[in-house]
Amino acid sequence: MNLNAIQMILVVIVAFLAGMEGILDEFHFHQPVVACTLIGLVTGQLVPCIILGGSLQMIALGWSNVGAAVAPDAALAAIASAIILVLGGQGRAGVSSAIAIAVPLAVAGLLLTIIARTLATLIAHVMDRAAEEGSFAKIDLWQIIAICMQGLRIAIPAALILAVGAAPVRSMLNAMPAWLTDGLSIGGGMVVAVGYAMVINMMASREMWPFFALGFVLAAVSEITLIGLGAIGVAMALIYLNLSKMGGSGNGGGSNTGDPVGDIIDKY
Repeated sequence: MNLNAIQMILVVIVAFLAGMEGILDEFHFHQPVVACTLIGLVTGQLVPCIILGGSLQMIALGWSNVGAAVAPDAALAAIASAIILVLGGQGRAGVSSAIAIAVPLAVAGLLLTIIARTLATLIAHVMDRAAEEGSFAKIDLWQIIAICMQGLRIAIPAALILAVGAAPVRSMLNAMPAWLTDGLSIGGGMVVAVGYAMVINMMASREMWPFFALGFVLAAVSEITLIGLGAIGVAMALIYLNLSKMGGSGNGGGSNTGDPVGDIIDKY
């Protein structure tokens, strides 16, 4: 399918917004279901792109930046795979192949994310010097530059895909050596584990560990669906809130230590 100039410009704008939202996280344009839907809307391929976005959203549910962990780039995966789907002109029949392309694109996007975040660190130091000078105009300027850099992180690859077409991108991804893709996947998995460990270490408290262990046990039960796990999570949160109220309203008894489970145990 050939896109006209206006459609290409709109696609690049959507990609730019998705890149910025990966940092701002306000309107969720970077989420696959939203990004793919917007690409489908501006290209006239709404239904196939919605199907693609919904499928990718289920894959990306476990992708999140936790601690020092950098998750695969869901925004790049969604935008690039949607563009390839539209350019391929296969409609719903091309969704499965677009999904297969999205995962290596997400892993490859880690490199762009690392580069952008490294540059953002340098910009933060420039903003610190501007703050020492008392120049709010410079701080605002560099803030805008940093956000636009995140947008270009997705917009530039999107423009390149539009320029060269879907076939060369498929060939390039297939040409990536196994040691590179496997190494990025293994390294990303290790960093995610370290990130979760850092967060757990910060949140660790006596009343949290039972819920933590119970969550692992429930997640291992394959018969429980995601909806079921969500319902159990909500129920556990409500139980914890009720315990917190009971622990903090002792009738002249135990003191509120910030540990609702421990307060109730000490009381009785």
